[in-house]
Amino acid sequence: MKVRWPLVVRRTHKWLALLVGVQVVIWTMTGFYMVAVHISIIHGDHLVRAPKVAAFDLDDVVPVSRVLAAAPGTSEVRLQRLFGEPVWRAQTAEGPRLFDARTGRPLPPLDETQIRAQAQRIFTGEAPIVSARLLTEIPPEIKAYEPPLWQVEFDGWNRPTLYLSPTTGELMSRRHQLWRIFDFAWMLHIMDYDERTDVNNPLLRVATWTALAMIATGAWLLIWAFPRRRRKKKA
Repeated sequence: MKVRWPLVVRRTHKWLALLVGVQVVIWTMTGFYMVAVHISIIHGDHLVRAPKVAAFDLDDVVPVSRVLAAAPGTSEVRLQRLFGEPVWRAQTAEGPRLFDARTGRPLPPLDETQIRAQAQRIFTGEAPIVSARLLTEIPPEIKAYEPPLWQVEFDGWNRPTLYLSPTTGELMSRRHQLWRIFDFAWMLHIMDYDERTDVNNPLLRVATWTALAMIATGAWLLIWAFPRRRRKKKA
């Protein structure tokens, strides 16, 4: 029995397109979004302002040895500012701690009023704060961080959200609607519907090879069709 290769390839191409065609459309749409919106916008660089750099008068601060004595096991000490005042930031085994740089006394965690003021100081927009919550469970959009964290959300269609350290008031991360759409598009693009990080998962590999097979069979049919049309014209 003679194999009719054009028919076999056509049917194979049709079924492959049926299986993976929707995913190819998803790849196209999500890829378009990810290149159309600039990555700096996705990162939310426009939402926060760079910290102001100001010189310190070292004669007014206690020596770093006072901080090391108060926080044994400190791996790093850094002089920075909090609400314009100098503070020592000590990185301990339990996490960062702040000390008043003028007195050497440890500073308590920031309360909600201070966090709101810090968020307004960092945020570039003029929208008011909608909510400020101390999170003990980390939402999926910042799953790389450890609790607790302050979540400060601002008003607006883009839902700008800042995540701040309760100990130091430092900006840990920022999120907004365009980032959330990007994250969803990325999930669909790499076909990792759980962690959204594995770009070499089995489902993606199967879909990729299926799409390549669809392209190959379609190319074969295209090449096969040209000589047939030429022969018909000569006849």
